[in-house]
Amino acid sequence: MAVPIAVLDCDLLLYGRGHRTLDRFKLEDVTDEYLVSTYGFPRQFIYYLVDLLGASLSRPTQRSRAISPETQILAALGFYTSGSFQTRMGDAIGISQASMSRCVANVTEALVERASQFIHFPKDEATIQSLKDDFYGLAGMPGVLGVVDCTHVAIKAPNAEDLSYVNRKGLHSLNCLMVCDARGVLLSAETHWPGSLPDCTVLQQAALTSQFENELHKDGWLLGDSSFFLRTWLMTPLHIPETPAEYRYNMAHSATHNVIERTFRTIRSRFRCLDGSKGTLQYSPEKSSHIILACCVLHNISLEHGLDVWSLPATGHMEQPEEEYEQMESMDSEACRIRQELLLTHFS
Repeated sequence: MAVPIAVLDCDLLLYGRGHRTLDRFKLEDVTDEYLVSTYGFPRQFIYYLVDLLGASLSRPTQRSRAISPETQILAALGFYTSGSFQTRMGDAIGISQASMSRCVANVTEALVERASQFIHFPKDEATIQSLKDDFYGLAGMPGVLGVVDCTHVAIKAPNAEDLSYVNRKGLHSLNCLMVCDARGVLLSAETHWPGSLPDCTVLQQAALTSQFENELHKDGWLLGDSSFFLRTWLMTPLHIPETPAEYRYNMAHSATHNVIERTFRTIRSRFRCLDGSKGTLQYSPEKSSHIILACCVLHNISLEHGLDVWSLPATGHMEQPEEEYEQMESMDSEACRIRQELLLTHFS
């Protein structure tokens, strides 16, 4: 007589019942070189993540063999940095592809819960002044609190009817608005915007705009490219520079703003799940947004630990849609006055 089986646990079939946790892979048994090549990070960084996320990843479970926090983190890092659920990755730590997917979901949720802890603007005056000094040291642009731009990350089509995620190149994507400091540390990351929205619309609707217009510093500004409108807190380049001062301003603006482009490139280099080389993120827009944000959190933690992203090799990545925007000057007279004063004071 056949016995119906509703659900088969792949790990249970492979390894049977026994210990409460799956600890087949031991960090101390392998070299740092192996960990970096396979999971993207060295041993001490992984230990830090275990301490940081362990409580969230050790939630009560009905399964007799819960996967340990260490194994969950290795599985997630393997996916983030390779963009693949290949059997080889699961074999290395002794779990199935289905369990790999669950681990990625768990670790992603735990990192997203801590996003505000690691991605935020400084609040104390000394750190804010240091932020401005670092930017000024790049190309002589004063008062800069951060550089802002958008980048697209490819996702699978949510459904045939939803065209809101189709960007100008006909690809499904999320348009992610980010701000970084002079070292590439992210100060803000909004990863959920549909790919059909142009950069200026994303910024107009973003929490970042409310933050700067209602709360943040009156004695500084962000730098954005010409896809954004000039605002009192957002300095953009001049469309048609005419005077030497205007040319100097544009050159300093471009050299400073380039930091965010380098940051985008290095995030994609470290987290290959975002670069498009393995295909699109095979998740809903919401889950894809969380994976991107989780990678942003890891990016900042890696900088805190002295892991230099600038030295990472460049990789192929999804070519961003070229925005077709009109080069229009802001009608905000106060913003124009502030930029003109900046030109006269620092670039004349």
